[in-house]
Amino acid sequence: MAEPWPSYSSSSRGKKKRPRSPNDDATSSQGRTENSTSLEDNLIFSDTLIALQLMRTQFPKLEKVVTQPFILQSQLYSSVKDRTQVDRDLESLKKDRVLRVFKLNTGQDDHAIMFMDDYLKQVYVFLMESAVRRSKGKNQDCSEVFEWFEKYVLPSKLDVSIDHLELCSLLSNGGDARDKHITLLMNAGLLTRQLIDPNMYWFSIPSIGPILKGLTQGRKEVLSLLNRRKYKEMLLSSLEKTRLRLSPLDVRFHLRDLIGSGQIKTVQTATGLLARVSTD
Repeated sequence: MAEPWPSYSSSSRGKKKRPRSPNDDATSSQGRTENSTSLEDNLIFSDTLIALQLMRTQFPKLEKVVTQPFILQSQLYSSVKDRTQVDRDLESLKKDRVLRVFKLNTGQDDHAIMFMDDYLKQVYVFLMESAVRRSKGKNQDCSEVFEWFEKYVLPSKLDVSIDHLELCSLLSNGGDARDKHITLLMNAGLLTRQLIDPNMYWFSIPSIGPILKGLTQGRKEVLSLLNRRKYKEMLLSSLEKTRLRLSPLDVRFHLRDLIGSGQIKTVQTATGLLARVSTD
């Protein structure tokens, strides 16, 4: 098993600091979040990494699905208004191996962000489950590819995608990589073949499928709730208390996403922040 790579934080200026965990800056802002965990009081940030770390700590607790916390890029856009700076910071954090970015199949511009340590934990859990299945005599054929993938592909390729030739080349550092190995990686949810170009693959998060279904349904449910209102608007503080029927994710998770994608806009009023369906 390869050792996890060191994580380095990156400020908005791109300077490297000491290695630290995803919780460090979130802990430093704990005084604020302990006093108020409402979305209205924790919506806007000036620092990309701090926004990511706080949203990581606020990731919903899921009952039936085991997954490490992830943040949608749209959620980040809802909290840090300078999108150009967000994109620069994400690129710097990727290069420093602090996080990985994943293309999702829920929308053309949907991307998930996961801290590298969390992603490695997710992959490690899958590898352990695979090892248990091998010990019971199931799916032994080609299962060595999972270790090749973790040891040779993940540290070398930090982009959201990889082409077939490069994938085979990296896997071959572990052994004789063949198409059946890549099929096994796709079946495991570690890779997704691109529809437009079958020679390209998206990196993906294993076991995330049920959550993505809930993401799509939750978006529709929140928008439907607002659209049923006379003026298609509702106080953010009231909306945040709503329990969703169709998504395992909480309303706050969906609101950050919908605000960042522009489907909901916020308006400051005397009684608080108003969430309104965007007509643009």
